[in-house]
Amino acid sequence: MFAVIKAGGRQYRVVGNDVIEIDRVANEVGSVIQFGEVLMVGGPDGTTVGAPTVAGVTVSGEVLDHNRGPKVIAFKKRRRKNSRRTRGHRQQHTLVRISAIGDTTFEKPARAAKAAPADAAE
Repeated sequence: MFAVIKAGGRQYRVVGNDVIEIDRVANEVGSVIQFGEVLMVGGPDGTTVGAPTVAGVTVSGEVLDHNRGPKVIAFKKRRRKNSRRTRGHRQQHTLVRISAIGDTTFEKPARAAKAAPADAAE
């Protein structure tokens, strides 16, 4: 099952347990966030396209972390006028794991157990 959601002016195609990076939201780490603007839902019984949104369907996710994107430098220089301007920007992001699409919930993926190192004596 998949869905197309709108968050922060952008559209994201998500499936269960996807981790997406959206613009910063004011939720605490570990809290649940609801995406009400679901533009399309697809599954084994067909695809539903909203006009403009699909009624009665929400996508929920768990906030994993808040971080920042790469630094972007905007440097402008005008020749022979001794005019320079430097501006920098770092976008703030939130990592979200999709936990439910509609009434379908997804379990957290289990962490893979690390294999024990083989004995060197053998």
